[in-house]
Amino acid sequence: MVMIMGLALMVYTIAERKLREALEKVEETIPDQKGKPTKKPTIRRVFQVFEGITALYKGSEMMKVLNMKPIHQKVLSLLGHEYERMYCTGYG
Repeated sequence: MVMIMGLALMVYTIAERKLREALEKVEETIPDQKGKPTKKPTIRRVFQVFEGITALYKGSEMMKVLNMKPIHQKVLSLLGHEYERMYCTGYG
């Protein structure tokens, strides 16, 4: 169990660092919990932003991602093409 927690924390930290580096590179910000722009969001905050995103399936095929807003697309593009592909934005 400790090994799983360690692995989860490592993934969490890597994702947070990747997003922060991307924000710094393109000189962008995303809103924090109070709506103020920040260049150093936590991944917990990003997870909160993505709450409510739903995938619509027909059988085993994903048809559409619902409730996507510009902030979601911005975060996905900052994280990279792999993340955009998962949400079928920009790279069908």
